[in-house]
Amino acid sequence: MRVARDREPGVTVEQIAKDFGGHPMTLFKWLRHADANEGGKPGVSRGDSAELHEARKRIKLLEQENEVLRRATAYLSQANLPGRGSTRS
Repeated sequence: MRVARDREPGVTVEQIAKDFGGHPMTLFKWLRHADANEGGKPGVSRGDSAELHEARKRIKLLEQENEVLRRATAYLSQANLPGRGSTRS
C-alpha cells in the first residue's frame, strides 16, 4: 500500500500492480478501503461496518418485538369487547 501511495509522479497504479503481479482493480480497492479505514476519504471503516451490522440486527429484533406487541394488543382488545370472546360476566 505504501508503494502505491508514495509513488513517484507519473507512475500509475496500473504500473505498480503489474510490477507486483497483481490486478490494478485489486490495488484500487485496497487503496479505497485503506483510505476509508484511516478516515482519509468517505467510506465505511471496518469498525463502523461492524457497528452498523450490529445496529441493523438490533433494529430487526426491535421491529419483530414491536410486531408481537402490536398483535397482542389487537388480540387482547378484541377479547375484552362486551359480547365478543370475553369470559367475564
